[in-house]
Amino acid sequence: MTAALSRHLLTAPHGSPGSARARYAAAMALYAEGALSPAALEAYREASAFDSLDPAQVLADRGLAPPPAQPLPPAALLHGLLAEADRLLAATQGAGLAETRAGLAPAFRQSPRPMPAPANAVLAAHLPAALAALAATDPALAQAIAAAAPHLPWITYDAYDPARIGPFFPYAHAFASLVGEAALFAAEGYDFGLFLVAPRVLYRDHAHPAAELYLPLTGPHRWRFAPGAPFHEKPAFAPVWNPPHRPHATLTGDLPFLALFAWTSDVAAPAYVLDAPDWALFEPAAG
Repeated sequence: MTAALSRHLLTAPHGSPGSARARYAAAMALYAEGALSPAALEAYREASAFDSLDPAQVLADRGLAPPPAQPLPPAALLHGLLAEADRLLAATQGAGLAETRAGLAPAFRQSPRPMPAPANAVLAAHLPAALAALAATDPALAQAIAAAAPHLPWITYDAYDPARIGPFFPYAHAFASLVGEAALFAAEGYDFGLFLVAPRVLYRDHAHPAAELYLPLTGPHRWRFAPGAPFHEKPAFAPVWNPPHRPHATLTGDLPFLALFAWTSDVAAPAYVLDAPDWALFEPAAG
């Protein structure tokens, strides 16, 4: 563990499962290098028993200050996002989770490929609100996404026929592939990353040959799995597994929709829109 990484881990948000032990391990690494005093190490040891305990408060109570953080290179931030995403996937139960984690595993042994990270208006407008909501429930993942987001290749998907996908969705979403055939970490027949949609937007009924997992990080949002069927609300962290060619549509709620996504097969085959009779009932609110 490098000194920069150790200092970075000491500033990780408290409250996430395992965060206290990770901070104590980082503190011990800095202590072994002579960069942390015995008194500060003892404060981190005391705080290591409680994920919810802010070690900064323990240090302050003893008149101590935490060591200053050091910036990490983009590769370390991207690996940190992989690790936090995999932690959440491992703690989640449902169909498609095993396939998603199996496809993700080889990325941990790679260095990310350099890729451009262009500015994206949807990201600038809606990621801060999504991360603020996520920080209340999973602060470590929120921090990892925030740190890595400037280095991700965010794009707005333009493969749909605009006349079919609707007037609002094409300008209200962005996604970034983290692992995949043309992603930062290489993988064949697999695509994994982050998906962001503005609030109160209908992602019209569609399907694709790829098997797909969504793990929403914000919520609630509404879903349906047959064109024209009623929408049903699902909370954050409730996974959605779409087998190949399963119809599905999403109606985002008052918060931006932020999710981990994975396509675990047939990633080169395009999605296609399915007609539904009620789109006009939902799309005016998105304007």
